[in-house]
Amino acid sequence: MSILVVSGTDTGVGKTVVSAAVAALALRREVPVAVVKPAQTGVGPMEPGDLDEVVRLSGATTTFELARYPDPLSPAAAARHSGLPPVSLRQAADRIRDLAGTHRLVIVEGAGGLLVRFDEDGATIADLARMLDAPVLVVTRAGLGTLNHTALTLEVMAGRGVELAGIVIGAWPSRPGLAERSNVLDLEMLAARPLAGVLPEGASALDRDAFARVSDAGLGHHLGGCFDPAAFRTSFRLPI
Repeated sequence: MSILVVSGTDTGVGKTVVSAAVAALALRREVPVAVVKPAQTGVGPMEPGDLDEVVRLSGATTTFELARYPDPLSPAAAARHSGLPPVSLRQAADRIRDLAGTHRLVIVEGAGGLLVRFDEDGATIADLARMLDAPVLVVTRAGLGTLNHTALTLEVMAGRGVELAGIVIGAWPSRPGLAERSNVLDLEMLAARPLAGVLPEGASALDRDAFARVSDAGLGHHLGGCFDPAAFRTSFRLPI
């Protein structure tokens, strides 16, 4: 796996934390890793963005933000509102392929969900994944609403021939309720495979060493961690 696209079912689901976790585990294995953010929105010119968070949590030093827009909108709308040119996902794909030639892993973090528009022609992260022939790691919520959002995301991926790298719950609550616990089984049924990981809420507040330990425990083997979905499922019981 040389290129991994990290997308989400919505905004604020934990894509940045999951990207940092994958990067942290790659670095622990001494895997050369680069992290790319094709478009950062909602952040001013001198303000820290998502990649700064990835660096802080994982220790990654090779990061590339290809475009930045100050308004907290979709990349297409933010570019239009600011008068700046939209990011070209074709040019982004070329840059990412070049990085994949010198790095064993390139993590590409999307913006919002899979079908968020990057330009006025409607280019999306799904299109970028197709250009790169790269699998998509889908980050989702734990609670109510996640099943519909996840099902829609997976349906789009299947329809467009985008490979699923797995589903990760981006923020598992310290006291999960019935909805969260029940959703674990339903998410696995939707994906037709076990969860690829579960990261605890508050992981972004940890220091780098603690975050590396949480990443190892919370991500599956194919992502470099030791997360055991069967053990996770048996850690709580659903009422009959």
